[in-house]
Amino acid sequence: MAQELIESPRARLFVALDLPEAIRAGIAEWQRSAVTDEALRPVAAEALHVTLVFLGWRPQEDVERLGELATAVDRAAPELRLLPELVAVPRKLSRTSLFAIEAESPGAIELQAGVEARLAAAGMHDPEKRGFWPHVTVARVRKRMHPRTAPGPLPDALLQPFRAVRVSLYRSLLRPSGAEYVSMANVELPIPGSGKAT
Repeated sequence: MAQELIESPRARLFVALDLPEAIRAGIAEWQRSAVTDEALRPVAAEALHVTLVFLGWRPQEDVERLGELATAVDRAAPELRLLPELVAVPRKLSRTSLFAIEAESPGAIELQAGVEARLAAAGMHDPEKRGFWPHVTVARVRKRMHPRTAPGPLPDALLQPFRAVRVSLYRSLLRPSGAEYVSMANVELPIPGSGKAT
């Protein structure tokens, strides 16, 4: 374990739905040709995910309990379908801080609601007032820079439905080169009809 994980009294945490390696690799390949504006920093393939619950800064002693609650999932792996056109957040290009791929997934919405409800019932999280938005952040805007162009659409190969592989509790380590995510707890999600997890 990194020294920073041992010494820090607080941890910046979030719960996420992990994507299959093939989807991560496909997005990374698309990024190389589509995320070309010098103001944009592509998100690394290993960091691509769908955030379910952002927990923020929490005491280090809460990590184990949060991991138990976050991974107590009794649902099958949800199916997701990525939409081709990227979303700028905020939408005005001169103020954009990130670009994301929107995902359609009733299953992920139900799974997120369950995770959030468990955390709230245990007094470990106050649910956000805004609704859950399933998405994958694929590029962030570098400090003091403004993108002139948005990344192009996703290729057809990435628009086919797929299933998520696991739910993880991540610690976010803030680095000058971008955030590094460390899995603190996770659970593999079973594929319906297969009788096993991926």
